[in-house]
Amino acid sequence: MYTIRRHLEPVAARRAANSKAILLTGPRQVGKSTLFRHLFSDVNQVTFDDDLLLAQAQEDPGLFLLNNPRPLMIDEVQKCPSIFNRLKIILDNTEEHANFYLTGSQKLQLMENVSDSLAGRISVVELEGLSLREIYDVDFNRHFVPAADYLSQREKHLKKYDRNIWETIHRGSYPELWDNQDREWIDYYQSYVKTYLERDVNSLIKAKNHMVFVRFMTAAAARTGQMLNYANMASELSVSEVTVREWFSILEKSGIVYVLKPYTASALKRAVKTPKLYFRDTGLCCYLTRWLTPDSLKNGAMAGAMFETFAVNEILKSYSNEGLDYDFAVFFYNGKDRRKRNAGGNSINTDGEIDLIIHENGILYPIEIKMTTLPKADMAAEFDVLDGIPDKQRGTGAIVCLIDRRLYLRDNLVALPLEYL
Repeated sequence: MYTIRRHLEPVAARRAANSKAILLTGPRQVGKSTLFRHLFSDVNQVTFDDDLLLAQAQEDPGLFLLNNPRPLMIDEVQKCPSIFNRLKIILDNTEEHANFYLTGSQKLQLMENVSDSLAGRISVVELEGLSLREIYDVDFNRHFVPAADYLSQREKHLKKYDRNIWETIHRGSYPELWDNQDREWIDYYQSYVKTYLERDVNSLIKAKNHMVFVRFMTAAAARTGQMLNYANMASELSVSEVTVREWFSILEKSGIVYVLKPYTASALKRAVKTPKLYFRDTGLCCYLTRWLTPDSLKNGAMAGAMFETFAVNEILKSYSNEGLDYDFAVFFYNGKDRRKRNAGGNSINTDGEIDLIIHENGILYPIEIKMTTLPKADMAAEFDVLDGIPDKQRGTGAIVCLIDRRLYLRDNLVALPLEYL
């Protein structure tokens, strides 16, 4: 049942109408098939979750496409890589738009096939879990940036979120949990992990012991919001670092985690180049780390990391729901480029971190995410490391936190509640 309006709807409809084919990627169970069936109900539909159809397509892709004429929607298309070459031939020999509607739940693997066969012939959009804007039906679909124009436009569409934010963080972003409020949280995530292991993990590796992979997922969930240390995890799990890297690739391919890149401009000579790890769904992260209630999460050791993970994901969704790629727009900083004077009056380099840096039109917008109701200007002390970067201007900085209204702490620093994301 289609009950929650997705912000990607107009983007997908527009690009499908103006492209020879469209590919909708995203993790399992975020509503890809539901969205396409809602938008394109008059299109022929098949799914490669059906083993018989998959076998037919693998044996003879040409005959399969002859028996399933255009316009055609193919769900879980990544399961049949051989079909991409056949699609290329068809698209190269037509000037018509809206031939194929493809969905898949392994983004990186799909993009490899698209790059090899369909580059320039297909529009790619990404659907993620529900955003706060979608849950509360907020009619606003611009990507977040703490600039004056964005803030003034966002304020015209503000809604007070009536649900305790920790209940929302804990419940997660999968549509089924919001469509059906009676669905048991723990039952849903138990089933999700089991299905994920059986379908995606088995198709990508032949793990001899699934319990080791579950332990790996749990260890990864416990590190959300932290720098990604492969060697540390390998030691903890008693597996090789090569195995850990391979398994992280699987989590990335299937949309379970996002690896945030560091901002490493040449002027930042002491910037750490290690990426940062975020789970894409806070509900799944809570399940794996055994925070079984919103209250236990709120008062537990991972509250800060989970709040940061949730806020980062909201910002990323604001990009993808507008049809934009955030991989080259959103970064973080960790390093020792900031200078300050010690007790003896000497200038020294100090450790500093900026949770997010949004790069847009030559402007760097620094963002700090804090689980606090009392934001202070000194929480953004590290922002000044961006002032010395050539050809870049430092924009208004933001502290995203638990206050209930917008609050300027300096003329170039504003504290924002989650409602502004």
